[in-house]
Amino acid sequence: MTADLNLDWLISVDDHVLEPPNLWTDRVASKDRDRAPHMELDDKGMDYWVYDGKRFPSSGLSAVAGKSKEEFSPEPLPYSEMRPGCYDSLARLEDMNQAGILASLCFPTVTRFCGQLFMEASDRDFGLVCLKAYNDWMIEEWCGVAPGRYIPLVLIPLWDPKLAVAELERCAAKGATTFAFSENPEPLGLPTIHDPSGYWDPVMAAANDLEMVASMHVGSSSQVPKIASNAPFLANLTWGAMRTSGAMLSWLFSGMFQRYPKLKIALSEGEIGWMPYYLERAEQVLDKQRYWVQRGATFMDHGGSTGVDLDTLDVRATFREHIFGCFIEDHHGIASLAEIGEDNIMCETDYPHSDSTWPNCIQTVKSIISHLPAETQYKLLRGNAEKLYRFTPAAPPVLAGT
Repeated sequence: MTADLNLDWLISVDDHVLEPPNLWTDRVASKDRDRAPHMELDDKGMDYWVYDGKRFPSSGLSAVAGKSKEEFSPEPLPYSEMRPGCYDSLARLEDMNQAGILASLCFPTVTRFCGQLFMEASDRDFGLVCLKAYNDWMIEEWCGVAPGRYIPLVLIPLWDPKLAVAELERCAAKGATTFAFSENPEPLGLPTIHDPSGYWDPVMAAANDLEMVASMHVGSSSQVPKIASNAPFLANLTWGAMRTSGAMLSWLFSGMFQRYPKLKIALSEGEIGWMPYYLERAEQVLDKQRYWVQRGATFMDHGGSTGVDLDTLDVRATFREHIFGCFIEDHHGIASLAEIGEDNIMCETDYPHSDSTWPNCIQTVKSIISHLPAETQYKLLRGNAEKLYRFTPAAPPVLAGT
């Protein structure tokens, strides 16, 4: 078996697409092109997105592929100065082949990571039209141009669970197996997953039945955490994985997985090195604190626990059956793999963002995991992703990473 494992290619479950300028203008009715997301030029020749009366320039940190670290900048960057792989799926294939990326799952950019743009729109009915247009483009064009090379990630109308269920069903019928969700909906003005009225239950019930993975990218709460009001950005960005750990803990104690046993979530761009500590700490807290919580007591302004059976909750079993993390370059996490579980971890390359290891993606990952058994390496590189997303990749190109 080991001899048959191809360890020269990886599947990245967290990359990004900068939407091509014609995405919506090609797909909405001609009368709506001016109010759909579209690109305009300012008097300096800089292009920017326009939607719902607002302008959205492209951040240079979102399109650094092909640039040196010394050239990175958050300043607006026109499409003319981006590598074509940022917005063109055929050009992206060339970059993927160069880096040993067999397949890629891409989060959106101008819509933000879980479609917040359309939720915040003044006209949500038209926002839904634009959201559906994005999903059709993602499935039919971005992914459809090269079957087996892209895993389609779709958006849902966060503002209406019934509409979200309908869109999940529509996209599942077109082959999608995952949708973008927020790591923390509360900062978006939405109920949390602990909402007593069960706001998200229809969505998660549909995801459970359709076996669609809820993919949560770090920052999908539209927040960058601050250690202090004037803490340096570099400190805050380093600390940013706390958003992902918060999502994991929130879901572990939510009861969602008890109610929906086939539901799975993927935590993107949060790394994995913190997982062993928080799993251990969650077990300690459950063991010592669950009795007063079960009695209905509260502590200061913190509520107890609703919707979860604390007597039957098994923290580690719940994690291993339902929660998946991914890493870019996490040596500490790989060193703790035995405790995390080799079936719950996947690769990412973050192309074309500033955390990306492109064009040295496969080399970087292999340098971290090469000491592991070949079967384990294969799981991390691509096997776990194929299983989670029910994805059959295309045969690898002849030349890997060249």
